Amino acid sequence: MAVVAGDKVSIVPKPGHEVDVQRNPYIAYNCARLVAGGNVAVVTNGSQTDPIAEKIDAGMPVRDALVSASILLDYEKDHLNTPRISAVADRRDGSGWLAIVRHDGLEVRRMPLEAGKFFYVATYEENRVADSQSGHYDAASAADACEFVLRRGIFAQRENPVTAVAAMAVEGGFELAAKDA
Repeated sequence: MAVVAGDKVSIVPKPGHEVDVQRNPYIAYNCARLVAGGNVAVVTNGSQTDPIAEKIDAGMPVRDALVSASILLDYEKDHLNTPRISAVADRRDGSGWLAIVRHDGLEVRRMPLEAGKFFYVATYEENRVADSQSGHYDAASAADACEFVLRRGIFAQRENPVTAVAAMAVEGGFELAAKDA
C-alpha cells in the first residue's frame, strides 16, 4: 500500500504482510519524493527514487541523475525482469522527464509538460518512451489524478490496478497523493 508522509510517498506491505519484504526485497521503497525546496517531484516504481532525488537535491542535472541511478540499479532481477520506471517534473525550468531501464535497454527523455496532458510508460507492454503513449486528463488535484490513473481514460482498460501515486503542481510546489485500488 502507498503511504503519504510529508514530502514523500512510501510503498509498504499491508498490515499483516510485513514479512513479505523478506521474500521479495522489491516491494518496500519510497516511490515519490519532493526535493529542491519542493520544486522537483521524483516518482518511480522502485528503490531508485531516493538516489535520483538525492542527486537532484545535490545539484546534479535531472537527466544525469536519471541515467546514473538507472545504470547503477539496473532493472529488477525478479522472475519478470521488471523494468525500473522513473519520472521527474521540475518546476524550476518547466521540464518533465521519463526514464526506463529494461533488461534490453535504457531510455531517458525530456518530455514537454503542459497542463492537462500526460505521458506514460508501463512495465511490460508499453515499456518504451514514446510520444504516442500520452493523452489528456481532467484531474484537478493529486488525489483526482490518482483516481484518473486507477479508473479513467486509457487506464480504465487496465486489469488489476494496485495503487496510484501522483504529484500535482500547485502554487509554490507540488501536492502528493496516493490511492490504493
